Amino acid sequence: MSRESKKAKKERLALIVAALEEIYPESFCALEYGGDPWRLLVMGRLSAQCTDARVNIVCRELFKEFPTCESMAAAPIDEIERIVRPCGLYRTKAQSIKEASAMLMNEFGGVLPDSMDDLLRLPGVGRKIANLLLGDIYKKPAIVADTHCIRICGRLGFYPESLKDPYKVELILSELAAPEKQSDFCHRIVQFGRDVCPARSPKCAECPISQYCKKYQNKNK
Repeated sequence: MSRESKKAKKERLALIVAALEEIYPESFCALEYGGDPWRLLVMGRLSAQCTDARVNIVCRELFKEFPTCESMAAAPIDEIERIVRPCGLYRTKAQSIKEASAMLMNEFGGVLPDSMDDLLRLPGVGRKIANLLLGDIYKKPAIVADTHCIRICGRLGFYPESLKDPYKVELILSELAAPEKQSDFCHRIVQFGRDVCPARSPKCAECPISQYCKKYQNKNK
């Protein structure tokens, strides 16, 4: 069997992007941050190994108590820990959002930086969160390689399903997806994963993009 060329993968991904745009006309982040860059930073950190739905619930209280970057930087650590405990890894997360808020105030004048290098300096921020911020806040090309994206794009055949390395997935998809489509595609693929292509029992028979899915096509040859 011949391997799919990079050009063919780009064309196939473009068709998937177009199909998802029709299915989900509105692309949105599942984290309810209200357009505030600092809040998305905090929520992105809390979302590690935690559902977006739980983060949204927890942050209603968190942002009521500490509504600004400055107030979070000055907040008692034990009070932050108490509120974010339901998100798991609460001590580490509380420390990093407090320290990141302080760095944002002290080194960046309270303004979220717009470069990968500067974002990665913030405590608790890895490439996934940095790409989320660059895409949502600054509308820059950004692949958020979360578990949904990694799983589904592997199933679709853009790389081996055994590949689970977020950075490698990010590099692959960033070369295949049109720069201006990347951020919205990642949001749409998350919603698609929840609706149609979950980790267990994907709904292949009713999948609206099955014609572009290598796994489905190979299974039905």
